[in-house]
Amino acid sequence: MCQTGVSVRTLQRWDASGKLVADRTLGKHRVYTQKHINELKGLLPNDMKRSIIVYCRVSSPSQRPDLENQVKAMDTFCNASGLKIDQVIPEIGGSMNFKRKKFLNLLFGMLSGQVSTIIVAHKD
Repeated sequence: MCQTGVSVRTLQRWDASGKLVADRTLGKHRVYTQKHINELKGLLPNDMKRSIIVYCRVSSPSQRPDLENQVKAMDTFCNASGLKIDQVIPEIGGSMNFKRKKFLNLLFGMLSGQVSTIIVAHKD
């Protein structure tokens, strides 16, 4: 077990089944590159674009004007900082509700490597 976190035998089985096909040397030895390890871990290749996301949230629909102000403030901040925003995610929901759909999608994007930076107005 090295960087992959699995045994040599597991790598051999995955190669045989086509799940993780290795490159081969002239002597027919298996060679795994960082690309193979990233595929195994479900990460994106280094050359794939990673997004900068602005996430704005308020607790209730009555705070919608505050949400719009947050979005404008974050846009101004990012422009002043020279950051190119790829997506703005506004959401209405309580901070203790960890089942917010947009929030969960954002976390998945971050964990899968699709998102490089999340910018928030308030850390709650």
